[in-house]
Amino acid sequence: MDRVALDFGFLQVYWYSIFIFLGVFLATIVILHECKKQKINQDFIINLIFYGFIVGLIGARLYYVLFNLDYYLKYPIEIFEVWNGGLAIHGGILFGLLTVILYTKKYRAKTLKVLDILVVGLILGQAIGRWGNFFNGEAYGAVTTLDNLQKLGLPDFLIQGMYINGAYHHPAFLYESIWDLFGFFALLMVRRYKYLKTGQLTGVYLIWYSIGRFFIEGMRTDSLMLGNFRIAQLVSIGCILIGILMLIFCRKGTRFDNLYKDQEKKEIYF
Repeated sequence: MDRVALDFGFLQVYWYSIFIFLGVFLATIVILHECKKQKINQDFIINLIFYGFIVGLIGARLYYVLFNLDYYLKYPIEIFEVWNGGLAIHGGILFGLLTVILYTKKYRAKTLKVLDILVVGLILGQAIGRWGNFFNGEAYGAVTTLDNLQKLGLPDFLIQGMYINGAYHHPAFLYESIWDLFGFFALLMVRRYKYLKTGQLTGVYLIWYSIGRFFIEGMRTDSLMLGNFRIAQLVSIGCILIGILMLIFCRKGTRFDNLYKDQEKKEIYF
């Protein structure tokens, strides 16, 4: 599988980068559409997305490098070669979350409300971004047979892309991409609930994404490890618990208190 989408000689554009930026672009459209409905100043969100993406990208790379530190100490220049892959989504989410918290505190905005708006676009971006792993030949599962892949009804280009190191592999990246795409539509439906409380949509995101990631991570052969444990599975368990707690504790007040859908019609400048 050719990782280079465009080659200008002096500049190469990788499929990995294209799918990351495509995911961010479509996620931003979804987020801004909701901001318009919620009467939230879009400049506030655009700036947050910009800072969050930059910091999140750094966090995703740093997270990956730290858990492969022995290798990168030998080849430090490769730390900056992000086009070769090696972005850990949990690191990106963690650093992105810190950016949201600091940004909303600075402008005295409601952090949970902002997170609720962001997570719907985020999971769509994750679904799209996973295809960058396909072109980089990473995030694949255990060895399988050509016949098994054909029985899944996969197109030929995808099957051939899963022929790695002399064997066919399960397309774990595809399983997660599909799971995230279904999660996107699930969050859209949950968001329509009239009495949805602020913070609960983020809780649903954490639970949905983490359940899928936990099981799909178990199929992968390139997981980041902490001893005998897959780090992503440990983090997923923690996120599921946090999500459940958010669903419970965000229910405080009466049925009409702390609702996600703000009833005010004026534009909100955080």
